[in-house]
Amino acid sequence: MELFLYTALFAPFVGSLFAAIFGASPKTIIAGIIPSILLGVSLLSSTVLLVHVLSTGEAVHVEMMTWMHTGNLYIPFGFLVDQVSVTMMMVVTVVSTVVHVYAIGYMSHDKAFNRFFAWLSAFVFSMMILVMSDNFAGLFIGWEGVGVCSWALIGFWYHKESATWAANEAFIMNRIADLGMLIGIFLVYWNTGTLQYHEAFEAMKHLDTGILTTIGIFLFIGAMGKSAQFPLHTWLADAMEGPTPVSALIHAATMVTAGVYLVVRSNELYSLIPNVGLFIASLGAFVAVFAATMALVNRDIKRVIAYSTLSQLGYMFAAAGLGAYWVALFHLMAHAFFKALLFLGGGNVMHAMSDELDPFKMGGLGKTMKATMILMTLASVALAGLFPLAGFFSKDMILEAAFSEHHFIIYTVLLFTAGLTAFYSFRIIALIFHGEDRHTALGFHPHEAYPFMIKAMIPLAILAAIAGFARPYYFDMVIAVLPETEYHIHSAMTYWTMTIGTQLFVIAAIYFAYKKYMSSDIKVPDGTSEMENSFKYKLLINQYYIPYFYEEFLVKPYRALSRVFWKDIDMKIVDGTVDGIANIIYNTGENTRGMQSGNLSTMLKWMVAGLVILLSLAVIFGLTVKYSGV
Repeated sequence: MELFLYTALFAPFVGSLFAAIFGASPKTIIAGIIPSILLGVSLLSSTVLLVHVLSTGEAVHVEMMTWMHTGNLYIPFGFLVDQVSVTMMMVVTVVSTVVHVYAIGYMSHDKAFNRFFAWLSAFVFSMMILVMSDNFAGLFIGWEGVGVCSWALIGFWYHKESATWAANEAFIMNRIADLGMLIGIFLVYWNTGTLQYHEAFEAMKHLDTGILTTIGIFLFIGAMGKSAQFPLHTWLADAMEGPTPVSALIHAATMVTAGVYLVVRSNELYSLIPNVGLFIASLGAFVAVFAATMALVNRDIKRVIAYSTLSQLGYMFAAAGLGAYWVALFHLMAHAFFKALLFLGGGNVMHAMSDELDPFKMGGLGKTMKATMILMTLASVALAGLFPLAGFFSKDMILEAAFSEHHFIIYTVLLFTAGLTAFYSFRIIALIFHGEDRHTALGFHPHEAYPFMIKAMIPLAILAAIAGFARPYYFDMVIAVLPETEYHIHSAMTYWTMTIGTQLFVIAAIYFAYKKYMSSDIKVPDGTSEMENSFKYKLLINQYYIPYFYEEFLVKPYRALSRVFWKDIDMKIVDGTVDGIANIIYNTGENTRGMQSGNLSTMLKWMVAGLVILLSLAVIFGLTVKYSGV
């Protein structure tokens, strides 16, 4: 099994290096094909490891080499494939393989085609390190790796100022959070003497609750940055500046899922500090409804899907915070399939509409993009949580967990969010594919994506449809590592009332979305309607003015302070002092240059002057000694 582990881990790395060889060359199709094949090899190896874990119940643990060994600190390059990590490996490799194949067509006209695949495969490799490492240090290496790769891919079209700005925002926001995570890792070592998961979690059982709370909070700060939880959430929507395959990968299999994985992997810690868990669940519920409300009015397809990711991450953290770690991981898996499908479908629409993202400028695209319409509709049904698709099973379990644990406020917020999710999901479906044709009058001539791109999306559609039925088998597998928590509503009447009521609520939201956005009088908003000028609309379209607050009260004061330090302290004091010393030395040299003129008469005069000075000093010293009594 060790060979399969290394193959699963390093195949994406080899693909990245291969594409990088052609990085500065014109488009070479093989630079996309070979990394895609190697991702398929990684997927096959991960599947073999999954079968091994399922059949034997045993984890695969290897130590490739020693990374650091000084004093009592021992950190190996060790990798662990257990029930949790193999789940993440399957999610990462399945989605990444599909995205790579899809991207061959999507990026086919981009002059930086080769460079794109080098970074994309490196992104997957970093995520594999993150989920397969057996210690916090290895996890942090992968954690920073996905941060660097996301920066390069979000800002892939660096000639666009908006892309470079978005890349820098994501990178800086995550560096702020990663400082918190790094402090948490230091505290783990300081208090347990190790960074190995098993040993550290075992030692934590004997630590003071205050220390555990501090560690848990700092580690969660790191998770907040990677998974874009409030208030470190603003980068996620802006990250849509990157190519659509990048968005699919970030939102479905890499980057944002890392924060959820960290909390799930650290379940033994968070189980000891339930108050921190309740905070995580409460924040998750808030983020779920917070992001969903912003998606209601947005006029950018990719941003709507991005807010959807943010909202679903809130669901995952709500489940993890309530102690339903396996439920959180199951929702992460199910969400990965339909969210990647949604993004890739959105990419098809973008290509068809010459990169236009406003759904109000579309309408009736279902006539020319029937396959994309079917796939995106299926993904939206799964996202909305309708039976029998995957989203129903995973989301329903989160609601059950909240209700069973008597956290009725969290339950109510998540239930309300389910209705909002259904509404905004089918809002964009109705605006894009149904209703009156609004795009022809604007000069657009849409077309369907390449057939192989559509075929690449089909596995995601199948998984989005059937993954929910794997719930009992997944539960039996994952409870070997995660707490065995099952949530049952004791009254059958209550359970069925809740389930059917939720389904009817979601269906009503879908009906309302279609009724509102399929009417023949839908026009491209121009800012003059009563709704667009309302306070609620402006509040939501401006993201509750949080980016404005950051800009006005954090960024601008920081920039002004930096300017003061630059001009008044650095330039005038620091540089002024250094330059002043240099000028004194230089001027002294200039003024005494005449001493070395080579003229014998002048040099004799200086010798006599020096002798007089020395004699004078000697006389003064002698008199001082004589009369001081020394």
